[in-house]
Amino acid sequence: MKIYGRTSVHEFLGDFVVYRNLVPLDPRLPPLAEVRRHVGLPEGVIPRKTAPEYARVIVHLLRQARALGAPGTSIERLVYVGDTRMSDGTAFANICRAGGWAGLAFIGAERDEPAHVEVVAVEQDDILPCEATLYLANRWAALADFDHFCHEQGFPLDERTAVIVDLDKTAFGARGRNDHVINRARVEAVRRTVGDLLGDSFDPLAFQTAYDRLNRAEFHPFTADNQDYLAYICLILASGLYELEPLVAEVHAGRMATFEQFIAEVDDRAAELPADLRTIHRQIYARVQEGDPTPFKPFRYNEYRATIERMGHLDDGASVAELLEKEIVITQEVREMALKWRAQGALLFGLSDKPDEASIPPDDLAAQGYRAIHRVETHAVGE
Repeated sequence: MKIYGRTSVHEFLGDFVVYRNLVPLDPRLPPLAEVRRHVGLPEGVIPRKTAPEYARVIVHLLRQARALGAPGTSIERLVYVGDTRMSDGTAFANICRAGGWAGLAFIGAERDEPAHVEVVAVEQDDILPCEATLYLANRWAALADFDHFCHEQGFPLDERTAVIVDLDKTAFGARGRNDHVINRARVEAVRRTVGDLLGDSFDPLAFQTAYDRLNRAEFHPFTADNQDYLAYICLILASGLYELEPLVAEVHAGRMATFEQFIAEVDDRAAELPADLRTIHRQIYARVQEGDPTPFKPFRYNEYRATIERMGHLDDGASVAELLEKEIVITQEVREMALKWRAQGALLFGLSDKPDEASIPPDDLAAQGYRAIHRVETHAVGE
């Protein structure tokens, strides 16, 4: 493993990036309000990454982006680089369907086992008449082999090919190699948010115990695997309104089935909360009722800060081991291949399911020179 200097995701993606709210960072691309009319997306709906509606938005943006750089050139193929078979694999298949494109997807995650690659065909149907294939690898270095695989399959990465690069745990904080630093930033953001709201009554150990217990797959039906919801639950537990073990028992028994049920019950008891917590509860509850998937805004603002604090902060003399342990670094293999494909004429586009509030600085920080995370420089590390 080597260090390849400092860079940012912007080096190979530019501002062809969208975060969770599907608002293009490049001002030349149409805003979501305009895209809605073209893809039949209802007002107020922001689809998540695995939804077919999300794919329709992305296909429209890809075609608009291609028209900017290569007018008159149609996209015929899709390459997708991600880190999770379920989320990225589903998004990839949906985008192939929505675009009517053949596709190849590299899904990488470093694992402590012998190097292995598995090639899996996505099942075709009436909606997916074109071939789509997943290339599953347990080494990020296998991305170079994937490039050869594309060539062997007669799948050129040229101006008629769109390449989607997932940001979190792919372009930076590579899964299995460096993703724990991203996770730490999120936990620190929750801790900081809850601690700021509770002041002297904050118990860090009790908070960590609750967070670690509920941040498990077995509780996903309750938390919806939503970090805003989990942060709010930890806040309410830390306030003393509920206790962890009785709540866990209620969830396991099915008596506390969903987050919506939980926050509604908290609202019934809101008078028992301190005044400051009542205010933040009402703000979050209102956003949940409006369908906002990221209702705990102070947490997400803290997540943005905690994330960029871990990007590029170590000295250039730091070792590879120290960088991978303490800094969110660019995945050199992804960077190298993205630059190669872009030089061959392919369209590069970045996707992130991270909320905009956790990815883009608010106006006051932007005025101080803070940048969106894809523009923040950090070290690049890879094979």
